[in-house]
Parts: sequence; C-alpha cells; structure tokens
Amino acid sequence: MDFWATVTVLFRRWYVTVPAFLLTIAAALGVYAVAPKTFVSTSAIVLTLPVTGGSLPSDPKFPNPSTNPLVTFDQGLNMTSAILIQALNTPKAAAEVGVPPGGDVTLRVTSGGTNPELMPATPFIVVTCEAPTAEQAHSIVIKVTALAAKELRARQRQVKAPPATYVSATVVVPPTEPDEKKGSRLRSAVVAGALASFVSLFAAFAAESFARHRRTRRRARDASAPLETAAANGARSLAGHEG
Repeated sequence: MDFWATVTVLFRRWYVTVPAFLLTIAAALGVYAVAPKTFVSTSAIVLTLPVTGGSLPSDPKFPNPSTNPLVTFDQGLNMTSAILIQALNTPKAAAEVGVPPGGDVTLRVTSGGTNPELMPATPFIVVTCEAPTAEQAHSIVIKVTALAAKELRARQRQVKAPPATYVSATVVVPPTEPDEKKGSRLRSAVVAGALASFVSLFAAFAAESFARHRRTRRRARDASAPLETAAANGARSLAGHEG
C-alpha cells in the first residue's frame, strides 16, 4: 500500500485513529509523569606537588627550589591518581559515603574520560553521582571529595613519605548543585510518540480490514438472496404440479 492509500485509510477511519493516538499518548504521559527522576552532581580534584617538589634535599644547606604546583605536574601524580580512583571505586568506599548496595544510586570516580578501557592517566579525579534526589546526589559527592583527600593522606603515610613531600588534593570544581538528568525521560517521550503512531496505524488498518470483510459478506449475502428466492419458488411450483 502506497503513502496516499495509507493517508486515505487514516482519514477514513479517523474515529478509530484519533482516539487510539490520544489514549496511547495519555498512557505514555502517565508513565512519564510517574517515572523516577535522576539528579546528577559532580566535582573535580587535581593532585599537586608541594612548592618544594616531591623530594627532600640531600643537603639542608641547599634546599629544593620553590616552584608553582600548578605548573609542575610530575608523571608520578598520574599513578597516584589511578591508585586513588581504584580505591574510591570499591564497594567499601561506596558504603562509607552512603551509597546503598544494589540501589538506584550510581557513583563514578574517573580521570575525566567516559570509556574506562581508554581512560588516560591524568592527575585529575572527577566524581559523578546520580541519585533519585538532589540532596542525596550532592551529599555523596561531598563525601567522596573529602574521602579522596583522606585516602591520599593515608596512602602517603602508609609508604612513609616525608610529610614535606605530601601530594595535595586540590578541589578545582566544588560539588555542583544537582541537575535533573532529562535525557532518559526525553527518550521515553520520543518512544511514546512512535508507539502512539504505530498503535494508531494498527487500529486504523484493523478497522479498515474489518469493514471490508463485512462489506464482502453483505455483498455475498445480497447476491445469493435472489438465487435462494428463485429456488424456493421453483420448489413450490413443482410441489403444486405434483399435487
């Protein structure tokens, strides 16, 4: 069936198409309205060396030169960042910051990339939390940001690093105000519209097929009526002659 034939059927069966479309849209809007919302909050941390570098001078008379931590990024910071990311992505860390196990809260700690397999090693740590409420998302990001600094200090004490060489976790993007994640809800609306169109087409063609079937049966019945009448008259005439 071509395009114009389809349009003709839709207009001819408008009393089926329109209600089916409206009912499907109403049902989809109802699902959209009750669908759980998701809020997203993020923060970003950068690891920096102290102004005197990551080592102590061998001769106290000749101390290490003071440098700007924001222009001195040692490759060792990338490794430190990777270690922290692994530590913060454990179930233990998630439980410590209040992420319910098996719940609808998603916590991601990365170096800023979206693909974990191709994630580059950088001195950056990006924390992202998706939660059903804005307060929960924001609170978890605040706790993870604080936990990163705590974990960094613990790791350095563990390896007995000199306190003067401790790496610092500087918050470059404080935990943001949670924003509602609308992408999934918009996709649901698009799918609902497509489903409504499909249901309308199905209902229209089902009504058209039913109407054609009824017309065919009525025409067959009308065409057979004269034959049945003639046969009945012939039977009566034959019975009269025999009588």
